[in-house]
Amino acid sequence: MTKAEFIVRYAEKTGMSKKDAANAVNAFFEVTAEALKAGDKVVFPGTFKAEVSERKARTGRNPLTGAEIEIPAKKVVKAKLSDKLLG
Repeated sequence: MTKAEFIVRYAEKTGMSKKDAANAVNAFFEVTAEALKAGDKVVFPGTFKAEVSERKARTGRNPLTGAEIEIPAKKVVKAKLSDKLLG
């Protein structure tokens, strides 16, 4: 399902206009991104959990040459969906 398809179904389900539904969906993602950037967890009990995790620096290999390369540390988002979503 694409974002556009989701917005159409969300609008139908809630009785909102497509424009209002698009604003609501966009606001959800903006608020989620702001919270994750601030280092907060985003938790919807029983459905969804997302948090930022620090991935340590490590040594890797270039698959073409076999040469070792240093992979720098970085922040990544870990998201977990509940099995309850599948029914």
